[in-house]
Amino acid sequence: MLAADPVFTDRAKSALLTQALQSFLIALGRADAAPELFVYCAENLQEKTGVADAMARNPACPPEALVRIARFVTILGMQALLDNVERLVATPILIAALLRCDFISAEQRELLQELQKGPSPGPELEEAVEVAEPDPVKRITLLQRLARMNVVERVQLALKGNREERMALIRDNCKIVQRAVLQSPRLTDTEVEAFAAMSNLSSEVLRVISLNRGYMKNYSVVRNLTSNPKTPLEITLHLLPRINERDLKLLTANKNIPDTLRSMALKLHRQRNTRKD
Repeated sequence: MLAADPVFTDRAKSALLTQALQSFLIALGRADAAPELFVYCAENLQEKTGVADAMARNPACPPEALVRIARFVTILGMQALLDNVERLVATPILIAALLRCDFISAEQRELLQELQKGPSPGPELEEAVEVAEPDPVKRITLLQRLARMNVVERVQLALKGNREERMALIRDNCKIVQRAVLQSPRLTDTEVEAFAAMSNLSSEVLRVISLNRGYMKNYSVVRNLTSNPKTPLEITLHLLPRINERDLKLLTANKNIPDTLRSMALKLHRQRNTRKD
Protein backbone atom coordinates (compact mmCIF):
# COMPACT_ATOMS: atom_id res chain seq x y z
CA MET A 1 0.00 0.00 0.00
CA LEU A 2 2.71 2.49 0.97
CA ALA A 3 5.98 2.86 -0.92
CA ALA A 4 9.08 1.18 0.48
CA ASP A 5 11.26 4.29 0.02
CA PRO A 6 11.08 6.44 3.22
CA VAL A 7 10.57 9.67 1.23
CA PHE A 8 7.69 8.27 -0.76
CA THR A 9 6.31 6.61 2.37
CA ASP A 10 6.08 9.94 4.18
CA ARG A 11 4.46 11.56 1.17
CA ALA A 12 1.97 8.72 0.84
CA LYS A 13 1.07 8.99 4.52
CA SER A 14 0.56 12.74 4.24
CA ALA A 15 -1.67 12.25 1.22
CA LEU A 16 -3.73 9.62 3.00
CA LEU A 17 -4.31 11.93 5.95
CA THR A 18 -6.09 14.35 3.63
CA GLN A 19 -8.71 11.70 2.79
CA ALA A 20 -12.17 11.94 4.36
CA LEU A 21 -12.72 9.73 7.39
CA GLN A 22 -15.75 8.12 5.74
CA SER A 23 -13.50 6.81 2.97
CA PHE A 24 -11.39 4.98 5.54
CA LEU A 25 -14.45 3.55 7.30
CA ILE A 26 -15.75 2.18 4.01
CA ALA A 27 -12.35 0.69 3.16
CA LEU A 28 -12.02 -0.87 6.62
CA GLY A 29 -15.33 -2.63 6.12
CA ARG A 30 -14.22 -4.43 2.97
CA ALA A 31 -13.59 -8.17 3.23
CA ASP A 32 -10.54 -7.81 0.96
CA ALA A 33 -9.02 -4.83 2.81
CA ALA A 34 -5.21 -4.98 2.78
CA PRO A 35 -3.41 -5.68 6.08
CA GLU A 36 -1.38 -2.51 5.53
CA LEU A 37 -4.56 -0.44 5.69
CA PHE A 38 -5.34 -1.74 9.17
CA VAL A 39 -1.78 -1.10 10.33
CA TYR A 40 -1.86 2.45 8.93
CA CYS A 41 -5.19 3.22 10.62
CA ALA A 42 -3.96 1.75 13.90
CA GLU A 43 -0.96 4.06 13.80
CA ASN A 44 -2.58 7.26 12.54
CA LEU A 45 -6.36 7.17 12.99
CA GLN A 46 -6.94 5.09 16.09
CA GLU A 47 -8.69 7.90 18.00
CA LYS A 48 -11.00 8.88 15.13
CA THR A 49 -14.67 8.08 15.73
CA GLY A 50 -15.66 4.70 14.31
CA VAL A 51 -12.20 3.56 13.22
CA ALA A 52 -11.53 1.16 16.10
CA ASP A 53 -15.01 -0.36 15.82
CA ALA A 54 -14.68 -0.78 12.04
CA MET A 55 -11.41 -2.63 12.55
CA ALA A 56 -12.92 -4.80 15.28
CA ARG A 57 -15.83 -5.77 13.04
CA ASN A 58 -13.60 -6.92 10.18
CA PRO A 59 -12.29 -10.50 10.63
CA ALA A 60 -9.46 -9.63 8.22
CA CYS A 61 -7.93 -7.14 10.66
CA PRO A 62 -4.52 -8.45 11.88
CA PRO A 63 -4.33 -9.15 15.64
CA GLU A 64 -1.41 -6.76 16.12
CA ALA A 65 -3.49 -3.90 14.70
CA LEU A 66 -6.39 -4.79 16.98
CA VAL A 67 -4.11 -4.66 20.00
CA ARG A 68 -3.05 -1.11 19.11
CA ILE A 69 -6.63 0.19 18.84
CA ALA A 70 -8.16 -1.93 21.61
CA ARG A 71 -8.59 0.87 24.15
CA PHE A 72 -10.68 2.90 21.67
CA VAL A 73 -13.20 0.12 20.98
CA THR A 74 -16.79 0.89 22.05
CA ILE A 75 -19.56 -1.46 23.13
CA LEU A 76 -20.44 -2.11 19.47
CA GLY A 77 -16.91 -3.03 18.46
CA MET A 78 -16.51 -5.18 21.54
CA GLN A 79 -19.68 -7.08 20.68
CA ALA A 80 -18.26 -7.83 17.25
CA LEU A 81 -15.15 -9.30 18.89
CA LEU A 82 -17.20 -11.36 21.33
CA ASP A 83 -19.21 -12.67 18.40
CA ASN A 84 -15.95 -14.17 17.14
CA VAL A 85 -14.56 -15.82 20.27
CA GLU A 86 -12.11 -17.90 18.24
CA ARG A 87 -10.25 -14.75 17.19
CA LEU A 88 -10.07 -13.59 20.81
CA VAL A 89 -8.68 -16.80 22.29
CA ALA A 90 -6.04 -16.97 19.56
CA THR A 91 -4.55 -13.66 20.78
CA PRO A 92 -4.20 -13.53 24.60
CA ILE A 93 -2.45 -10.13 24.41
CA LEU A 94 -5.59 -8.73 22.74
CA ILE A 95 -7.72 -9.82 25.70
CA ALA A 96 -5.42 -7.97 28.10
CA ALA A 97 -5.50 -4.88 25.87
CA LEU A 98 -9.30 -4.89 25.66
CA LEU A 99 -9.60 -5.08 29.44
CA ARG A 100 -7.92 -1.66 29.59
CA CYS A 101 -10.71 -0.16 27.49
CA ASP A 102 -12.98 2.36 29.23
CA PHE A 103 -15.86 2.13 26.78
CA ILE A 104 -17.20 -1.40 27.24
CA SER A 105 -20.08 -2.69 29.34
CA ALA A 106 -19.68 -4.45 32.68
CA GLU A 107 -20.94 -7.68 31.14
CA GLN A 108 -18.40 -7.52 28.32
CA ARG A 109 -15.62 -6.90 30.81
CA GLU A 110 -16.78 -9.93 32.81
CA LEU A 111 -16.68 -12.13 29.70
CA LEU A 112 -13.13 -11.01 28.91
CA GLN A 113 -12.02 -11.64 32.49
CA GLU A 114 -13.40 -15.17 32.27
CA LEU A 115 -10.91 -15.91 29.49
CA GLN A 116 -8.04 -15.30 31.89
CA LYS A 117 -9.24 -17.84 34.46
CA GLY A 118 -7.68 -21.24 35.10
CA PRO A 119 -9.50 -24.59 35.42
CA SER A 120 -12.94 -23.94 36.95
CA PRO A 121 -15.66 -25.97 35.21
CA GLY A 122 -18.02 -25.66 38.20
CA PRO A 123 -20.21 -28.12 40.12
CA GLU A 124 -22.64 -28.59 37.20
CA LEU A 125 -19.94 -30.28 35.14
CA GLU A 126 -20.51 -33.84 36.34
CA GLU A 127 -24.26 -33.69 35.78
CA ALA A 128 -23.82 -32.07 32.37
CA VAL A 129 -21.34 -34.73 31.24
CA GLU A 130 -23.63 -37.49 32.49
CA VAL A 131 -26.46 -36.18 30.33
CA ALA A 132 -24.24 -35.50 27.32
CA GLU A 133 -22.26 -38.76 27.23
CA PRO A 134 -24.25 -42.01 27.79
CA ASP A 135 -21.19 -44.26 27.57
CA PRO A 136 -19.80 -44.57 31.15
CA VAL A 137 -16.18 -45.05 30.05
CA LYS A 138 -16.21 -42.09 27.66
CA ARG A 139 -18.06 -40.08 30.32
CA ILE A 140 -15.25 -40.47 32.84
CA THR A 141 -12.64 -39.60 30.24
CA LEU A 142 -14.53 -36.46 29.19
CA LEU A 143 -15.10 -35.41 32.79
CA GLN A 144 -11.41 -35.75 33.65
CA ARG A 145 -10.36 -33.89 30.52
CA LEU A 146 -12.70 -30.96 31.11
CA ALA A 147 -11.69 -30.70 34.75
CA ARG A 148 -8.06 -30.05 33.73
CA MET A 149 -8.84 -27.40 31.13
CA ASN A 150 -8.66 -23.66 31.66
CA VAL A 151 -11.30 -21.38 30.14
CA VAL A 152 -9.46 -20.76 26.87
CA GLU A 153 -9.00 -24.50 26.33
CA ARG A 154 -12.70 -25.11 26.99
CA VAL A 155 -13.61 -22.32 24.55
CA GLN A 156 -11.47 -23.99 21.88
CA LEU A 157 -13.13 -27.33 22.59
CA ALA A 158 -16.57 -25.72 22.44
CA LEU A 159 -15.73 -24.34 18.99
CA LYS A 160 -14.10 -27.45 17.54
CA GLY A 161 -15.32 -30.39 19.63
CA ASN A 162 -18.00 -33.00 19.01
CA ARG A 163 -21.68 -33.07 19.92
CA GLU A 164 -21.17 -34.67 23.33
CA GLU A 165 -18.57 -32.08 24.28
CA ARG A 166 -20.85 -29.24 23.19
CA MET A 167 -23.77 -30.70 25.13
CA ALA A 168 -21.62 -30.67 28.27
CA LEU A 169 -20.02 -27.27 27.71
CA ILE A 170 -23.32 -25.46 27.07
CA ARG A 171 -23.79 -25.79 30.84
CA ASP A 172 -20.29 -24.55 31.70
CA ASN A 173 -20.25 -21.98 34.49
CA CYS A 174 -18.40 -19.51 32.23
CA LYS A 175 -20.62 -17.48 29.91
CA ILE A 176 -17.85 -17.14 27.35
CA VAL A 177 -17.67 -20.94 27.01
CA GLN A 178 -21.44 -21.10 26.54
CA ARG A 179 -21.20 -18.46 23.80
CA ALA A 180 -18.42 -20.42 22.12
CA VAL A 181 -20.69 -23.47 21.90
CA LEU A 182 -23.32 -21.36 20.14
CA GLN A 183 -20.65 -20.02 17.75
CA SER A 184 -19.31 -23.45 16.82
CA PRO A 185 -19.36 -24.04 13.04
CA ARG A 186 -20.18 -27.68 13.80
CA LEU A 187 -23.33 -26.87 15.77
CA THR A 188 -26.44 -28.41 14.20
CA ASP A 189 -30.05 -27.20 14.09
CA THR A 190 -31.06 -30.22 16.14
CA GLU A 191 -28.66 -29.21 18.93
CA VAL A 192 -29.96 -25.64 19.00
CA GLU A 193 -33.53 -26.97 19.18
CA ALA A 194 -32.50 -29.11 22.14
CA PHE A 195 -30.77 -26.19 23.89
CA ALA A 196 -33.86 -24.01 23.44
CA ALA A 197 -35.96 -26.63 25.24
CA MET A 198 -33.55 -27.23 28.15
CA SER A 199 -34.85 -25.70 31.37
CA ASN A 200 -31.54 -26.40 33.13
CA LEU A 201 -29.66 -23.88 30.99
CA SER A 202 -29.06 -20.32 32.13
CA SER A 203 -31.46 -17.65 30.91
CA GLU A 204 -28.41 -15.94 29.37
CA VAL A 205 -27.86 -18.86 26.97
CA LEU A 206 -31.51 -18.76 25.94
CA ARG A 207 -31.26 -15.00 25.42
CA VAL A 208 -28.23 -15.41 23.14
CA ILE A 209 -30.10 -18.00 21.09
CA SER A 210 -33.08 -15.64 20.74
CA LEU A 211 -30.82 -12.87 19.40
CA ASN A 212 -29.43 -15.03 16.59
CA ARG A 213 -31.44 -14.44 13.41
CA GLY A 214 -30.27 -17.70 11.90
CA TYR A 215 -31.51 -19.76 14.82
CA MET A 216 -34.81 -17.88 14.98
CA LYS A 217 -35.71 -18.86 11.42
CA ASN A 218 -36.25 -22.35 12.81
CA TYR A 219 -39.82 -22.65 14.12
CA SER A 220 -38.88 -25.47 16.49
CA VAL A 221 -36.39 -23.15 18.22
CA VAL A 222 -39.06 -20.44 18.54
CA ARG A 223 -41.58 -22.91 19.96
CA ASN A 224 -39.11 -24.43 22.41
CA LEU A 225 -37.97 -21.03 23.68
CA THR A 226 -41.55 -19.90 24.18
CA SER A 227 -42.49 -22.97 26.23
CA ASN A 228 -39.23 -22.97 28.22
CA PRO A 229 -39.86 -21.52 31.72
CA LYS A 230 -36.27 -20.25 31.89
CA THR A 231 -36.59 -18.02 28.82
CA PRO A 232 -36.93 -14.35 29.91
CA LEU A 233 -40.53 -13.13 29.73
CA GLU A 234 -39.77 -10.18 27.45
CA ILE A 235 -38.47 -12.66 24.88
CA THR A 236 -41.35 -15.13 25.07
CA LEU A 237 -43.96 -12.36 24.83
CA HIS A 238 -42.25 -11.09 21.69
CA LEU A 239 -42.22 -14.59 20.18
CA LEU A 240 -45.81 -15.44 21.07
CA PRO A 241 -47.41 -14.13 17.82
CA ARG A 242 -45.21 -16.54 15.84
CA ILE A 243 -46.62 -19.61 17.60
CA ASN A 244 -49.04 -21.69 15.53
CA GLU A 245 -52.54 -22.57 16.70
CA ARG A 246 -51.76 -26.06 17.97
CA ASP A 247 -48.76 -24.97 20.07
CA LEU A 248 -50.56 -21.85 21.26
CA LYS A 249 -53.34 -24.02 22.69
CA LEU A 250 -50.74 -26.12 24.52
CA LEU A 251 -49.27 -22.95 26.02
CA THR A 252 -52.63 -21.93 27.47
CA ALA A 253 -52.56 -25.10 29.58
CA ASN A 254 -48.83 -25.05 30.42
CA LYS A 255 -48.50 -24.52 34.18
CA ASN A 256 -44.70 -24.29 34.01
CA ILE A 257 -44.56 -21.00 32.13
CA PRO A 258 -45.18 -17.61 33.82
CA ASP A 259 -48.81 -16.64 34.43
CA THR A 260 -48.42 -13.53 32.29
CA LEU A 261 -47.31 -15.55 29.28
CA ARG A 262 -50.07 -18.11 29.76
CA SER A 263 -52.69 -15.34 30.02
CA MET A 264 -51.40 -13.66 26.86
CA ALA A 265 -51.42 -17.02 25.07
CA LEU A 266 -55.05 -17.53 26.08
CA LYS A 267 -55.96 -14.01 24.92
CA LEU A 268 -54.26 -14.52 21.55
CA HIS A 269 -55.90 -17.94 21.18
CA ARG A 270 -59.35 -16.39 21.71
CA GLN A 271 -58.62 -13.56 19.28
CA ARG A 272 -57.64 -16.00 16.55
CA ASN A 273 -60.76 -18.08 17.12
CA THR A 274 -62.92 -14.95 17.00
CA ARG A 275 -61.47 -14.00 13.62
CA LYS A 276 -62.31 -17.47 12.29
CA ASP A 277 -65.94 -17.05 13.36
